[in-house]
Amino acid sequence: MFRWERSIPLRGSAAALCNNLSVLQLPARNLTYFGVVHGPSAQLLSAAPEGVPLAQRQLHAKEGAGVSPPLITQVHWCVLPFRVLLVLTSHRGIQMYESNGYTMVYWHALDSGDASPVQAVFARGIAASGHFICVGTWSGRVLVFDIPAKGPNIVLSEELAGHQMPITDIATEPAQGQDCVADMVTADDSGLLCIWRSGPEFTLLTRIPGFGVPCPSVQLWQGIIAAGYGNGQVHLYEATTGNLHVQINAHARAICALDLASEVGKLLSAGEDTFVHIWKLSRNPESGYIEVEHCHGECVSDTQLCGARFCDSSGNSFAVTGYDLAEIRRFSSV
Repeated sequence: MFRWERSIPLRGSAAALCNNLSVLQLPARNLTYFGVVHGPSAQLLSAAPEGVPLAQRQLHAKEGAGVSPPLITQVHWCVLPFRVLLVLTSHRGIQMYESNGYTMVYWHALDSGDASPVQAVFARGIAASGHFICVGTWSGRVLVFDIPAKGPNIVLSEELAGHQMPITDIATEPAQGQDCVADMVTADDSGLLCIWRSGPEFTLLTRIPGFGVPCPSVQLWQGIIAAGYGNGQVHLYEATTGNLHVQINAHARAICALDLASEVGKLLSAGEDTFVHIWKLSRNPESGYIEVEHCHGECVSDTQLCGARFCDSSGNSFAVTGYDLAEIRRFSSV
């Protein structure tokens, strides 16, 4: 069972964007950072374990060329082996900051040369893989940035061309030194998933075709791909082969966010039906097949959910954001 804890107030509502919540735990400092997007700004908050807000500030998208302020599409903390960077994507480019959001270390402007006059230009989908940060774009390309141990000498090292539709989300997990391991998955607006092996050069291993609905959110855990779709379903695939093992009719409306508690294999799903569900993933020790168990369901009434994240790697607490909701709602296990 989970109970509703003290909420963290926001200066304004979260934007109605999928995956619109990022959480960074800092156990050494007994702090949790939260990031939420609203229009041309991102709100960054730090809170004590009881949910007491300690500090709040706003980041704005770098304007670049254009007269109107660009809209931010996502904010996400990327945990690399040697540093943590805060990545902000918008309709103009990609901004990278030190983890506290005070110092911008890199700016990458999006090239709209290939876009038609009626096509929106934006970046969306952010994940760290080793010493790389991967960011998706409106064109379907994934930009791979090589991150140094310190300083601003960040380099665009590669562009991955596996998609024809805008990227929606990217998920990664540590490769742990295995050869030919699938350690990154990218999703797009058509529902297509591409499975990659990271490294000095990223390699496309296989594709999982879409079926007519977008895939707004995707996660990767111990070789299991969890994909949340616009029809409310969650599919669990084998990452090495792309085979579908489990299909869950999880929500009555589109899924807006997935998250994984990596220590225990708990999957969090949030949908536009106001519900949040927690599932336990595992493998059958005899057959190796993926198995799933429903652990908890929570209704956040009268709220169009747009972001949901676990607040710890053991899955004992989670937080959600909603459109027209000027707070981050927190829940913890009883």
